[in-house]
Amino acid sequence: MVLKSSFTILVVATLAVFSSYTPQAEAHSWADCIDWKFNKAGNQDWSDKGGKCTGYARRFPLGKVFGSLDSAYPNRHYQQDRQNPSTALPCSDRKAGATRGSDETRANPPSKAYGGEYGRMTVTSVGDTLCVRWPAKNHAQVFHPNHKVQIHLSKSRNAKDISQQELLKNTIANLNYKNCNPSSDEDHRPCGGCFKVPVRAKGIYLLQWRWMLNQDEWYTSCADIEIK
Repeated sequence: MVLKSSFTILVVATLAVFSSYTPQAEAHSWADCIDWKFNKAGNQDWSDKGGKCTGYARRFPLGKVFGSLDSAYPNRHYQQDRQNPSTALPCSDRKAGATRGSDETRANPPSKAYGGEYGRMTVTSVGDTLCVRWPAKNHAQVFHPNHKVQIHLSKSRNAKDISQQELLKNTIANLNYKNCNPSSDEDHRPCGGCFKVPVRAKGIYLLQWRWMLNQDEWYTSCADIEIK
């Protein structure tokens, strides 16, 4: 009876330890902002005190604490199918929940995914600099691999979303995931990167933020950007 009781206590204690890691295990990153404007030129401060967001991903809810959307429902990150991520859906499978994420499919018209409870669409021009922000979510520490953030921009103007395979042919930037501000809060640590808008005709295009946490474990955020 003593051995049985001891074993039961050990099992319960072990489960308690593992459950305490669940929030961190569920924390994956996403594009918090597609068009971040710094308050001071040349000073890359990604915190809310260092600038403001003027363009967001599709159906990005406003009024949330930075980096908190992994605990919301639906959460923010969309994880692609790990079996074959190069042919997975690029933006969302429209299944909200802890393992899949928010709905970032294209709206018809695209403007329906912006305004009201959601952030505004990014409006830019060829040659402009776009700066994208994301939360570290505990993955920018020294011992984590520094997988690059891929930025893909469709060449299809005012069109339906292209496939992930086509997006991979239209990579316009590879950003340093660990380009973050110093912070003792590794979960909500602000990070980001900037790139130039390439030559495109005037119109609305799909922009994809794509990042690999572990091998073939890809997370994406999709946005419409209007090039004027």
